[in-house]
Amino acid sequence: MKISELRGKDAEELKEILLNTKKEAFNLRFQKSTGELEKTSRIKEVRKTIARIETLLTEAKKAA
Repeated sequence: MKISELRGKDAEELKEILLNTKKEAFNLRFQKSTGELEKTSRIKEVRKTIARIETLLTEAKKAA
């Protein structure tokens, strides 16, 4: 997801997206270890999305 898409969400939506993204990251790591993962670049994309969401949540905490 792009940062501009994420900025339009409130904290609860971001937390939900973060949870789902972390689950996806776990599944991707599991697929990689079993040799089933075909698109390895997806791991990098998911990690960056997690970082973006956590950054936005931190910014929201500091602003409050």
